[in-house]
Amino acid sequence: MKDSLPQVGAPDPELKNSPIIDESEHDEHAGSPDLEIEEGVCYFNDEAFAIGDFVRSGSEVLQCAERGVWVRKGEKRPD
Repeated sequence: MKDSLPQVGAPDPELKNSPIIDESEHDEHAGSPDLEIEEGVCYFNDEAFAIGDFVRSGSEVLQCAERGVWVRKGEKRPD
């Protein structure tokens, strides 16, 4: 994971945002059709990010995962 993750701020409900789930939820739903989202990218405030990209929303670290969902990966305090 990079030291200088892009800071994306808080999700704006007026803009396109992919769902944010906990890492444990991602593991539970990995092979499940429950998550009907099938996108090759994740959106955060209308900006597209590739699968595998990391961003920071406040102090929360998110990773774009398969199916176009953000997975919480922990926290990183501001530098």
